[in-house]
Amino acid sequence: MEAMDGPINFGERDRWWGLITQGFTPPLYCMNYNPPYYINLFENYGFKVFYNQVCFALDAKKPLAQKTMERHKMNESDPDIGFDTIKKNNLEKYAADFVEVYNKAWAGHGGLKQMNKEQVLLMFKKMKPVMDEDILYFAYHKGTAIAMFINLPDINQYFKHMNGKFGLLQKLEFVWRQKFRPTKKFVGLVFGVVPEWQGKGIDSYIIGECRKIVQKPNQQYLEYEMQWIGDFNPKMINVAESFGDTFRSRNLATYRYLFDRLKEFNRHPVVS
Repeated sequence: MEAMDGPINFGERDRWWGLITQGFTPPLYCMNYNPPYYINLFENYGFKVFYNQVCFALDAKKPLAQKTMERHKMNESDPDIGFDTIKKNNLEKYAADFVEVYNKAWAGHGGLKQMNKEQVLLMFKKMKPVMDEDILYFAYHKGTAIAMFINLPDINQYFKHMNGKFGLLQKLEFVWRQKFRPTKKFVGLVFGVVPEWQGKGIDSYIIGECRKIVQKPNQQYLEYEMQWIGDFNPKMINVAESFGDTFRSRNLATYRYLFDRLKEFNRHPVVS
């Protein structure tokens, strides 16, 4: 054993991962929170930033960048390219689509493992009570999934009223708030395009289709924030920055401590 990383969990990197270093605003659901002085605690001990985790946000009702809309239009006119929102009554199909994109786009990067349909289906079933079909998207080429944009309502907007409890009364309140006081914010969990379709405007296509739904007059969402993108992935950072009036809403950091204090420290390699 040569090093330790933290703060992390012992599972996937989609939750409870990283130390907040900028943007000390209320966290998203399953996101770590810490006071600012933790940064000094880590760095004075000898931890160094292994990689930064950048979150982006935008006003969900503002127009997208002109370039994004042009690239969307180019793919929208291609009859072989299609778009779909998830359907709760057919989760097996979308679990298979998720695996198709995830295993091509992420598996093998930074220690991420391949996923199978059973794992994803279990994940979807757990998400089902809070899913909003209008904000879960897939793009297809001749029926094969080539991109996905997975979002959920920010349920911390419900939990913050419950003082850390989730008994029967709180569950009833949760359901009531979902129906009568729905959150105005939604959160990006996963955004990805399979390698062979990267650089062809599919990212703009799926975002443009999302805009058609989210910007309808009767839609509830006003704010959007993406879960973090590692700074070792400049392609996805560029994608996030190209959508329109996005801004960096917060930064988390994964720290690493080398037990051999004389050994050269290297940051996370860049994903090509």
